[in-house]
Amino acid sequence: MISWAWRMVALRARACRERWRVPAFECLLAAATLGIALAGCQGSGSVEESKRGEESRRAGEFKRAGESKQAKGPTMQSASDSGQAGERGSPDSRRGQPSPTKEEARFAQERERMVREQLARRDITDSTVLAAMRAVPRHLFVPENLRGSAYADTPLPIGHDQTISQPYIVALMTQLANPKPDARALDIGTGSGYQAAVLAELVDSVYSMEILCPLAEEACERLQRLAYRNVEVRCGDGYRGWPEHAPFDVIIVAAAPEKIPPPLIEQLAPGGRLVIPVGDQRQSLMVVEKRADGTIEERQAAPVRFVPMTGEARK
Repeated sequence: MISWAWRMVALRARACRERWRVPAFECLLAAATLGIALAGCQGSGSVEESKRGEESRRAGEFKRAGESKQAKGPTMQSASDSGQAGERGSPDSRRGQPSPTKEEARFAQERERMVREQLARRDITDSTVLAAMRAVPRHLFVPENLRGSAYADTPLPIGHDQTISQPYIVALMTQLANPKPDARALDIGTGSGYQAAVLAELVDSVYSMEILCPLAEEACERLQRLAYRNVEVRCGDGYRGWPEHAPFDVIIVAAAPEKIPPPLIEQLAPGGRLVIPVGDQRQSLMVVEKRADGTIEERQAAPVRFVPMTGEARK
């Protein structure tokens, strides 16, 4: 790069001397000044290009590292490493994406209204839970023909005789579970994946089980598209939990057994909470907490109505 600049100096000096008939040393001095400036400019540009190249290389390595991990065993892993706030959820919440469309902006307004009127005005007071409910695009977890009702205060059908719980119930169960950032959560009854997504905003890792394999597959694909990288989905009977990943700090169950499944209590970590609807015709939302010494405390939180837990729970 420097030799190129000084070749320009020589050419400039010769042209100066031949055209304007000034002393050679004056031409050489002027050309030398130009040469130094050129060399400095070109050198600076090459450094910047080098920096950009290094940044690009590092970004490529990071992306490849994130894409290299694959699902294992019978599970359908929605993503392999922990998601980051602002990189998951609705397209308009991700960095580097285009500005939200009018439809996305409208859904964002409806979501904000849902949080304000259906949750905060009731008894949902945990600011982290409210933030999670505000972040998750509920309209992407319901059938397309029902998206206009996604933020209404009501459950909605999602196919296979299953429903997505109303927003208030999801928020209430999440608040009762008291999730922490370093917690491991078990979600029984994946459904469309909405509860798993809400938990993913609040805890380190989520393991979600759905007894209906078509629903599990759809939820897994949906969570992948929305970049929830700390959720793993499995098709299976949630009655016996997921012992390979136990113990769990949080367990939330979205189907009602007649009695609390003993395996779920066993898989609850000391200090952890299980939130589960229990009963047949008359159901109560129960909060089960395991104390540090292993003793169990149970309390009723609210009357509810969930679909019955199937599989082993019905035997």
